[in-house]
Amino acid sequence: MKYIMKLNPKYFEYMKNGTKRVEVRLNDEKRRCIQIGDEIIFQKEPELTDEIYTEIIGLKIKKSFKELINTLDISQYSDKNETEEKFLKDLYKFYTKEKEEKYGVVGIEIKLKKENL
Repeated sequence: MKYIMKLNPKYFEYMKNGTKRVEVRLNDEKRRCIQIGDEIIFQKEPELTDEIYTEIIGLKIKKSFKELINTLDISQYSDKNETEEKFLKDLYKFYTKEKEEKYGVVGIEIKLKKENL
């Protein structure tokens, strides 16, 4: 399957340059359908004209964002110059703690596809 997901410009650039290899999302109804081997096209907000083509190579399902990112190195989901606290603060701009508790979270491990090269 192919999916399209929007991505904040800062994190889009981290993914494009290869430093961000895990996308962190709620494990809501949409994300529960994804599987290893599926493709995700990430579109850079707000214009949605820049795209990154990826393949899912792993999935980590956890109860909370904090629990998930504690299993990863920061360079896998952000940039090594970022802090865990700043990353969590950014996540909570998009997701409420209530939704986090309701759905849990997923770390979508990706690899860039050749279309990007």
